[in-house]
Amino acid sequence: MKDFSKHWNGSKSPRKQRKYRANAPLNLKHRMVSAHLSKELRQQYHTRSFPIRKGDTVLVMRGKFKGSEGKVEKVYTKQLRVTVDSAKITSKKGTKIPIKIRPSALLIKELNLSDKLREKSLVKYGKAR
Repeated sequence: MKDFSKHWNGSKSPRKQRKYRANAPLNLKHRMVSAHLSKELRQQYHTRSFPIRKGDTVLVMRGKFKGSEGKVEKVYTKQLRVTVDSAKITSKKGTKIPIKIRPSALLIKELNLSDKLREKSLVKYGKAR
C-alpha cells in the first residue's frame, strides 16, 4: 500500500490529515516548516509566511517561552519542529537542553539571507501574490 499520494485532495478527517503530514516527502515537509513573517517583513516582501531556516531570528509566540527572541539553531524537517537558542531547559545534571517548538508558534523577525537563491525565491514568491 502506498503511504503518500500527491493527488490527495484533502479531507476533514483529522486521522487523514495527520497521515498526510506524517507520510509526506521531505520536499513537501520543508514547506510545512513555515512561520509567519513580522509586519515589517510582510510589507517588504508582500507575503505572510515563509519556510524557517537556520540563522533566522524568531519570536516565540506560544508556550512556556512566549516572548523570548532568538536565532534558529536547527530545523527538524522530518519532525516538523525547530529549536531556538533562547528556548532551553536545564536538566538535573545542569546541562542546557533545547526544546523543539512547532513553527506555527513562531514569528520570523529577521531572515537569514546569506543564500542569494533564498532571497530571490522570497521576492518571486511575494510577487506571485
